[in-house]
Amino acid sequence: MLLDYVLNLSIFSLMVNTPLVIRSFMKPNPIKHFRLFAGLYAGIVSSILVRLSINEQGYLYDIRYAVLILVFAYLGPLPGLLAGGIALSARLLESPHWFPAVGGWFVIISAFTLIHRKYNHVRPALMCVILYGSYSVIYSVMIPFVFGVFRNDPLFHIQYLVFIFFGVLLGALLIESYEKLHRTISEKNAMKESLTESEGKYRLIAENTSDLIAVMGKDRFFNYISPSHGTALGYSSREIDEMGILSTIHPDDFDPCRRAIEEVFHKKETISVELRLHHKDGRWIEFESRCMPVLESNGSLEHIVIVSRDISERKKAEEILLRTEKLSVVGELAAGVAHEIRNPLTTIKGFVQLYKAENPEFKFNDLILGELNRIETITSEMLSLGKPQAITLEQANITDIIENTIDILSPEAHLKGVQFTFLYEEPEYMIKCEKNQIKQVFLNIFKNAMEAMGDGGEIQIALKRSPAGECIITVQDQGCGIPEDILPRLGEPFYTLKEKGTGLGLMICHKIIKQHHGSIVYQSRLNEGTLITITIPLAG
Repeated sequence: MLLDYVLNLSIFSLMVNTPLVIRSFMKPNPIKHFRLFAGLYAGIVSSILVRLSINEQGYLYDIRYAVLILVFAYLGPLPGLLAGGIALSARLLESPHWFPAVGGWFVIISAFTLIHRKYNHVRPALMCVILYGSYSVIYSVMIPFVFGVFRNDPLFHIQYLVFIFFGVLLGALLIESYEKLHRTISEKNAMKESLTESEGKYRLIAENTSDLIAVMGKDRFFNYISPSHGTALGYSSREIDEMGILSTIHPDDFDPCRRAIEEVFHKKETISVELRLHHKDGRWIEFESRCMPVLESNGSLEHIVIVSRDISERKKAEEILLRTEKLSVVGELAAGVAHEIRNPLTTIKGFVQLYKAENPEFKFNDLILGELNRIETITSEMLSLGKPQAITLEQANITDIIENTIDILSPEAHLKGVQFTFLYEEPEYMIKCEKNQIKQVFLNIFKNAMEAMGDGGEIQIALKRSPAGECIITVQDQGCGIPEDILPRLGEPFYTLKEKGTGLGLMICHKIIKQHHGSIVYQSRLNEGTLITITIPLAG
């Protein structure tokens, strides 16, 4: 009999496992999604098990109720009723003992249905335990006592119930394994879809942002470089790959950048570093790079994400702010110092003039007065710079202002061997301005040009109209020129190339042109002269 039990359990497990294995190679849906088909299949399995039943003194024993318990637990009453009906039909065809078969079937199906409705919230595995316990109680009461089958042979009934238990246990293990596999595959697919979706979104962001994004692995090699590197630096993606992004770093910034990355690897903290990257056209662009560590679940560093942003405009804004702050400081200084100096200066100058009138033979009279006049000029410049003045704009022809300025400086220019050449395309260039301030700008610039040409030469002044409706004034001298690295500092307070200069003249020029919504640009080469371009909006 034991061999028959083992044979039945083996065939039962094969028939339970076969559809689960087949289903695992298809789209893995939960068993409840095809419950009627599963109930029909369970009925067929039960019929086969009935054919393989154990004949004991004219009574047939099989494990069809193990199948029924599993169907009720995992699929519900309707598939259970379908499977049970098919199993009962097969049983009636095999055995002449209809009464215990039909009576037992009716009681068990009714009990299983009621139990399922009452405990439908419990997990299927627990439902198997409840249904098996109920079946054991019903079997133990009805078969030996109600129907009187093997009443004096309890060992047979115990063997049979153990036989059913192993059938339920084996089937439940197989189904639970399949359900776990289904959940694992579903979660994996959901994670994969979510990861693919997230990767697509982040790649879309990374490949369309103006920031430069790079990912460096633990091996210190880049795993990803965003296309924005090529866009920002003027290289193609192929050129970036061939030469390597590290080759674009300025030599002076390479070691600080490398140390910052190593520090991130060791400290696992975000670090910012400023560096310059080489553009294909030859210029250097300033970037701020944030090196951020990405950690694995165990706390070890997986890779570093480096996000670099062009800070050229920010640097320019900081320089403008610094200049503005310097102007403010100079203004405050001028307001305090100029008034303190000017009054005693006027007194000293008056006494020196009186002394000169009484002692004309003293040879240092003119020298002292000249120096006092220079101090007075500096004080006047400081006052005009430090005291905010409300300007009244009126229309004026800038051609007339420049011609008037040239007339004022012509005697001094003649003495120094300097010649002015004034060229313009049309006679009138009307601008809204404060004429005296604009004249002061040209006086300062023309005088600087004259002083730069120690051996004389020509100063070319040209006027033209831009397509944007602006007046463009260019002043070209033939002087000694200005070093290229100094050009950005022109206009800073107290910064000058002249031995006795203060640096306030050009600063005042910048302030006046800015008040008139214009700009000044310098271009110069040593021993070739300087070109100054002033742009002022035209009136109307």
